[in-house]
Amino acid sequence: METKIPKPSDAFASLMRSDFTTQWRNRRSVMMSLLVPLIILISWKGLIPKFGGAFVFSISLTIGLVSIGMMGYAISVARDRDKGIFQRLRVTPMPTSFIMISRLMVQLGMIALLTLCVFIIGYQVDKISLTPLGYILTFITAFLGGALYLGFGQMLVGLIKNAETVNSSTRLVYIAFIMLGMFGELTDNIEFKNIIHWSPFGTVKTMLAAAMLPSTWNNDATIALLVTIAYAVIFSFLGIKWFKWSSAGA
Repeated sequence: METKIPKPSDAFASLMRSDFTTQWRNRRSVMMSLLVPLIILISWKGLIPKFGGAFVFSISLTIGLVSIGMMGYAISVARDRDKGIFQRLRVTPMPTSFIMISRLMVQLGMIALLTLCVFIIGYQVDKISLTPLGYILTFITAFLGGALYLGFGQMLVGLIKNAETVNSSTRLVYIAFIMLGMFGELTDNIEFKNIIHWSPFGTVKTMLAAAMLPSTWNNDATIALLVTIAYAVIFSFLGIKWFKWSSAGA
């Protein structure tokens, strides 16, 4: 009997369904990724009169992107690599690039869901509304910011081979990003504030805040956009270069 080899498109569609199904089964993790930024969005309602809705929106959304890139993507890739899932997928006729593209598509879906939830909760609870152009630009810049943190997560998984170490490291980095990002914007120390401003957290936050209010887009926002893209390219390049398909280094 002749063995029928599935077409690459069919194999990719099957892999996508499997990855989305896995994401749904891990919906507790999904809820946690959404819960933290939404809690910040609601609890910081009192800061809106002083700093503006775009400030609170951008902080919440940036923290959510950090969560997706590190707590979601990096940990799941490290766990599946440790279980040998990637090694088994590599022996199939499907191109290896499809394996990671499928994972990234799931995370892009998470970014879209996060952005939508922030918009809805922000409007319902904080009474923040944007112009149609503001909503569109925020979605675009959210995907760019998400690319930065997915690249950062990929770099961590490439640099660290042990799944448990990846787990603990990403949690520490995640907490550091939250603490520095949230309180660095409120400090009066100019030097420290500048460091935060041009950090991965700061450039994404600046870009998102300007996208929410297109009329405020200036040279600083343009530079933040370019720096964000540069961060994403560098992190992704290093993550791909260092990545091993098994925890043993094969």
